[in-house]
Amino acid sequence: MILDQIEAFDRLVKSELPSRPAQLFGKACVLGGSIAGLLAARVLSDHAREVVVVESDEVNVKGRPRAGVPQDRQGHGLLPGGGAQIERWLPGITKEAESLGAVLADPERQAIYVDGYRQARGSDAAILMGSRPFLESRIRERVLALPNVSTVAARATGFEYRDEAVCAVRYATSGTGKESVMATDFVVDAMGRSSRLSEWVERDGYDRPRLERVRTGINYATAHFERSVNHRAEDLVSALARVSPSLSIDGVTVGAVNAIEDNQWLVMLMAYGENGAATSMENFRSACGKLPPIFAKATSGAVTRDILTYHQADSRRRVFAGCSHYPARLISVGDAVASYSPVYGQGITSAALHGSCLSQYLTSGPDLTTAAGAFFALQEVVVDAAWAVSAGGDAAMMDEITGAEVPEDIQRQRWGMQQIAQATLTDETVSRAFTEVAYMLAHPSVLGDPSLIERAVAVNRGT
Repeated sequence: MILDQIEAFDRLVKSELPSRPAQLFGKACVLGGSIAGLLAARVLSDHAREVVVVESDEVNVKGRPRAGVPQDRQGHGLLPGGGAQIERWLPGITKEAESLGAVLADPERQAIYVDGYRQARGSDAAILMGSRPFLESRIRERVLALPNVSTVAARATGFEYRDEAVCAVRYATSGTGKESVMATDFVVDAMGRSSRLSEWVERDGYDRPRLERVRTGINYATAHFERSVNHRAEDLVSALARVSPSLSIDGVTVGAVNAIEDNQWLVMLMAYGENGAATSMENFRSACGKLPPIFAKATSGAVTRDILTYHQADSRRRVFAGCSHYPARLISVGDAVASYSPVYGQGITSAALHGSCLSQYLTSGPDLTTAAGAFFALQEVVVDAAWAVSAGGDAAMMDEITGAEVPEDIQRQRWGMQQIAQATLTDETVSRAFTEVAYMLAHPSVLGDPSLIERAVAVNRGT
């Protein structure tokens, strides 16, 4: 079973564009113009004569935050696993983003610190960095330029069905509130963490996807600072610092700093539980001064955007694979399926991989008269992989903070991960395996390989 998941994940990561995609639909409808929705629209453009994105937020203002994404002004990471997928679907977007101010961080200019010690180099992959609104606007511009993709400024309100399949979307037009019905052959729910799809399908007599939650209690704060144009080419432009709860810095256990567009630094601090991330600039800079030197350097310039805070109470996922009675021609992607702890930066990358799941499903000759079980099974591989890293890591952090009792089997798993994490500081082989998983280029099950754990233990013992 684990080998099957590893192989499926590997196929998704390394998949290519479909060579001769079959046109399966007259019209496909995507509910939500987020990154997940836009990438789903790009995939569907290969298989539908027309793709319509239904989005209530204003989407024509480039690089501006959207009301429907309250956390989009916080730090976001486009992991190499996601960057490769987006480049595959939208060739040339990386260079285009660079030309408009994004920063492509080579491996030598990235750093991960654990309790103040720098991790050994773990990857050869570059990371494209920019603010979430900036990156989303680049994707939106490319997708909406496709001749068969258009948008409707509206809010979806429900579905209509024929022969156990969704055949139309009901929506209320923005501004007027006028109710309309759009006939469609396929629907993608990309309405985000607050998606109401579960309520709609249950109301209409179908199974409600099971909702799982893991308490995180994360508080995070982000600010932007001026980045000197004299920043040396060899200097770091991206860093992540993790701090054990027992060594927390003014309550902060995670810090991230990235060079972004418009010659700015984006700096984010995170705290768990009762600890609040810094809310005054004095406290913010003070905490950064106790982290690795790049944090003090990044926060030394003029403030270009003041501190914004956000609280995420939990990570959550909706499980579709177990639904025995579910409409055909209906799927969900992105945060509508799973929203993870921001500590691990998996959101955009997971959304990109969901697009690849959709592509594999549509090119496999699916039975469109039944629920998309093959899609949900493939998507679950991605969700499980991200969930194992983020929800597992957050649960361990919260247990350490609260002193909760932990079952022996979970203790053993965490001990193995602690050995691997410690060995990443000095051993490139262990660090590479760990980083490939963190970057969503490899399935997390590879970290359970006994030989890797044995190597980590030996490294840590100095043998």
